[in-house]
Amino acid sequence: MTSGTAPHSPGERLLGVNGVELCVETFGDPSAPAIVLVAGACASMLWWDAELCERIAAGGRFVVRYDHRDTGRSTCCPPGRPTYTYGDLAQDVLGILDALGIERAHLVCQSMFGGIGLLLGVDRPERVASLTFVSTSTGAADLPPPAADLAMPPAPDAADPAAVVAYVVAGARACAGGSPYFDEAAIRALAERDVARARNYASTLVNHYAIGFDEPSRGGFGDITAPTLVVHGDLDPLLPPAHGEALRDAVPGAELLVLEGAGHDVPRAVWDAFVPALVRHTAGDGS
Repeated sequence: MTSGTAPHSPGERLLGVNGVELCVETFGDPSAPAIVLVAGACASMLWWDAELCERIAAGGRFVVRYDHRDTGRSTCCPPGRPTYTYGDLAQDVLGILDALGIERAHLVCQSMFGGIGLLLGVDRPERVASLTFVSTSTGAADLPPPAADLAMPPAPDAADPAAVVAYVVAGARACAGGSPYFDEAAIRALAERDVARARNYASTLVNHYAIGFDEPSRGGFGDITAPTLVVHGDLDPLLPPAHGEALRDAVPGAELLVLEGAGHDVPRAVWDAFVPALVRHTAGDGS
């Protein structure tokens, strides 16, 4: 399923990074402290809402969001055949920083790609001013599994855009964990734009799950030195709250922000808690 037909923001630009094209959009004053928003698996930059980015930028931050490989307008591989590693995705963050002339940045990493924050926080601490892990986990074997009633939808026919949109909406509903803040109309509009905007949504659906996880070469969560904030919804059904608590305990000095009424995402209703906490957390330069 090849799309790429939807209008895109005039603020988006394609950067040549690490031999691929990555679509990047920025918000705010480039001279302000930089925050890079790293979306979760299969998620383009659109899942960091533009209004949320603007609100963070209004707190005196230079906000960067981008499409991972195999999402949005960035380079795509054939479905099921990604030619990159998890480590390459981490290096893409550094490539974006280099392209934008940013020496150090605050990284906000969500869900599966919390591991990007781990890799860079341990192996490239000189580039990381702070870390924020959103809806993620240490991956320890003794943590609770997804909720027993978590009903993820069956995979769609990738050639049928309507079926793909319905699949994305159903998955988002399931991951919301019964949150009263789940806005189906807004998620449907986002999914429709995301599917239409993508170079190849068939690749988006599968390729991130086809890469292996790369461990840091210099240690683990206990070796992170950057100031760390852990953000977790109290209704998260995919990674129950114990995952956030374990992550807080694993990183020296980490703090935990529980988003009440939120599932695996950061819905608009909790932005009044999330944004000020993030602005406070990113006030220093991490040195």
